[in-house]
Amino acid sequence: MAENDKNYGMLVDYITGKTIPNVGTEEIRQRVEQYLVEEKGYNKEDICVDADIEIDIDGSRYVSQLDLVISVENSNVMVIKCAAGSLESREREVISASRIFASSPIPYAVASDSKTAVIYDSANGKKVGEGLSEIPSRLEAIGFLKEFKPMAFSDKKLEKEKIIFRSYDSMNVNVCRKISI
Repeated sequence: MAENDKNYGMLVDYITGKTIPNVGTEEIRQRVEQYLVEEKGYNKEDICVDADIEIDIDGSRYVSQLDLVISVENSNVMVIKCAAGSLESREREVISASRIFASSPIPYAVASDSKTAVIYDSANGKKVGEGLSEIPSRLEAIGFLKEFKPMAFSDKKLEKEKIIFRSYDSMNVNVCRKISI
């Protein structure tokens, strides 16, 4: 049976209210979304689910989606990769995503399995926190962004980050964008 022929259970996305297939890490993402709203004070409108990302690498177009992109007061603050297993194995993917998603790097890159999280400073790639409680709250993000000065990366560095992101992202399986229902 081909992957696209599988019957998937469905669930309602906590943020969008849309009915979606329960594929791969979708239940993890639902718990992370709920945690961000109910524990960290984000508004549902602050959270973009399946944020489209399109990059050009040497004339080749690569299109994908990021699990969650969090914005407050019209500024991106965090990219979150929802994953099972070793969160550290998602480090380069989520850091690269945070560096190439927008015109300037997004400050935080987070990998979470909904039980814990690893938080990275996307500018220097260093781990700045571990555990769900270390994810910045909405109020902390607003305060941080008032002082934040985005770091610009060279075009050469951004091209490398695009390749890193594509390499990791293309290995993701069991994601909604790769199935038809």
